[in-house]
Amino acid sequence: MPPPPVPSPPPEGLPRGPWRAAVAHHFSVRHCGLARRADLLEAGFTKAELEADLDAGRLIMVGPNTIAVPTAAVPHWLGYGKKYDGHHLPLGVTGMAKDGRRARQLKATALMAPPRKAGPATVDTAFAPFWWAVWESGTRAALDGASALIAEGMSGFVLDHIEISVPLGARIHPHPGVRITQRRVLGPLRPGLPRVEPAMATVRAAQLAVSDRQAALLICLPVQQRIVRAEELLARWTTVRRSPRRSFLDAVIKDVCDGAHSFGELDFARFCRERGLPEPVRQQLRRGPKGRIYLDVAFECGLVVEIDGVQHSLGLAPVDDALRANAVTLQNRRVLRIPVLGLRLDPGAFLDQVAHGIRLMTRG
Repeated sequence: MPPPPVPSPPPEGLPRGPWRAAVAHHFSVRHCGLARRADLLEAGFTKAELEADLDAGRLIMVGPNTIAVPTAAVPHWLGYGKKYDGHHLPLGVTGMAKDGRRARQLKATALMAPPRKAGPATVDTAFAPFWWAVWESGTRAALDGASALIAEGMSGFVLDHIEISVPLGARIHPHPGVRITQRRVLGPLRPGLPRVEPAMATVRAAQLAVSDRQAALLICLPVQQRIVRAEELLARWTTVRRSPRRSFLDAVIKDVCDGAHSFGELDFARFCRERGLPEPVRQQLRRGPKGRIYLDVAFECGLVVEIDGVQHSLGLAPVDDALRANAVTLQNRRVLRIPVLGLRLDPGAFLDQVAHGIRLMTRG
């Protein structure tokens, strides 16, 4: 459905104040309480009218390109007068390094402003910082990485900055709390709030993660929440030529997107040999009645280890898992459950538990 048209200017001689308010509201509703200065001027505002509305407090300038519209629903981080002085930023930054190059880490509550009501209408201002960052960071800027995924609807992850990508050679404007990357290929963009499409954003989020654990989380969340389809992520990953943690991401993406193939490459017996543990008497890939894939491992002492694919936590899978594990326990066997991502992230800790289980079963 196309957006409504911009209100037309009134006939000459009639007051323009109500029309200017309607135009500002028109843009602010689409942009979480904000409007772009260039859009207002293109819609018919004169520079003198814009200055008059700023002087009167009807509009608030919060960046060289960005204006807040108080009557729409001003995000809680706005309201610093008509002029932008470069210090009042929409991310709740409480301080910066003396050289101005490094911003302190931000809290999620500072990144996401709650919606506020104004009269009969409600404007959701939650993504206002994203619009601000896109408009103020550089030419053809777009959200990328985890920021793009959150704008797409992903939950369960706390941002410590907004990730922006711009084309290589574009003019950029650094800001605290915003990380800007120039890229040769920006990738396909989604309509509306400019953001890189989910498959590419997922790959970049994992590449930019601060740890392997965070990288794995940023691969799992969008797939499990259906922000990106597994086959699309796998296809996008095959186009990536260089990556700072390629071998790890290759394994995790296969775990998440293609469980059967991933398990086929996972040799749990090799883990046991390297750790000095007895080799299992059975290592068999199994499929549950509802498509669940898991690696069934058994030791001569009676210990059973089940290595779960990423899909084990979805839907009613935990119920089926519990029923099967209970059935094995009733056969006087112990069952250890290991998520396949656990073997990627912390194999030592899980193998410690396997060793402990073997000792207990051998003594019994």
